[in-house]
Amino acid sequence: MLQKLEELKKEFRESVEGLTDKNSLAKFKSDYLGKKGKLNDILKGMRSATTDVKKSVGAAANEFKQEIQESLVKQLAKIEIDEINSQLKKSWQDVTLTDDVQVKGLQASGYHPVTLIQREIEDIFISMGFDILDGPHIEDDFHNFEALNIPATHPARDMQDTFWFTDMAHLLRTHTSCIQVRGMEAHEPPFKFVGPGKVFRCEATDASHEMAFHQLEGMMVGKDISVANLIYFMKTLLSEIFRKDVNVRLRPGFFPFVEPGFELDIECLICGGTGCKVCKQSGWVELLPCGMVHPNVLRAGGIDPEQWNGFAFGLGLDRLVMMRYHIDDIRHLHSGDLRFVEQFKAY
Repeated sequence: MLQKLEELKKEFRESVEGLTDKNSLAKFKSDYLGKKGKLNDILKGMRSATTDVKKSVGAAANEFKQEIQESLVKQLAKIEIDEINSQLKKSWQDVTLTDDVQVKGLQASGYHPVTLIQREIEDIFISMGFDILDGPHIEDDFHNFEALNIPATHPARDMQDTFWFTDMAHLLRTHTSCIQVRGMEAHEPPFKFVGPGKVFRCEATDASHEMAFHQLEGMMVGKDISVANLIYFMKTLLSEIFRKDVNVRLRPGFFPFVEPGFELDIECLICGGTGCKVCKQSGWVELLPCGMVHPNVLRAGGIDPEQWNGFAFGLGLDRLVMMRYHIDDIRHLHSGDLRFVEQFKAY
């Protein structure tokens, strides 16, 4: 019986690697391990065998059974990988093909309007000597709140419905102001930079609000920076991005990370100031919260407010896109509808 087991092992090892589909693998398993399988046929002869033979053959049979099971699992994994690779090969498309190459079933689209505007704004700020920074979507409490002069008991936390992780120490960033903190930590003044990115807030959606949207944070720190510097850069940005002069208004606003703080609004370009659902019938769109950086924020970033000062602003990229392209509902930007994206020219 031991000799028969060795012969069966040899037969199994030579055959198992030739299996190429799941059905043949299942039949193969039944041929060897089923009730009427080849291994059981050998073990039936143990009924009249001596105790020593039963012991040695039983141990060898169990070892062979384990080898069969492990080999079949490995072969199944190989078959599944081959099937996936075969399917990928059939459906593979070369996304690097240029526009002049015609591919059946492929249709050229455009860049998302947020991408177009973000790139354009980055170019504008680069031309004014700003650096472009980035930061993580998952933030800690310090960079998202504490370093921005928003302690745990501050009422401003209630204004930002936050997506917290279960450890209650990490969250999806609620604004790109976190990039401002990380920028101060990484740079010695004087400096000026902007940081675009996606932010997240747990709030109801409507024509002008979304749970995930895009902002662009900006900051300039140096000697004797004033509100006049802030207004100059903001007006330059708006005239460049809209390619015309737009009506703006600056009104007092409260933000814990700036003092004094302002709201810079632009006249609604959807309705021309007459009132619509985007501007909530006011004729104005809240676009650009800004102000002079609070001394506590400079200290949190490792900068001495007795020697340096500066301004900061936060720009709503999605709302800017809506004004630029006359889009009357922010939800179009996040719909994933390719028909919407196809309307926009490539950058």
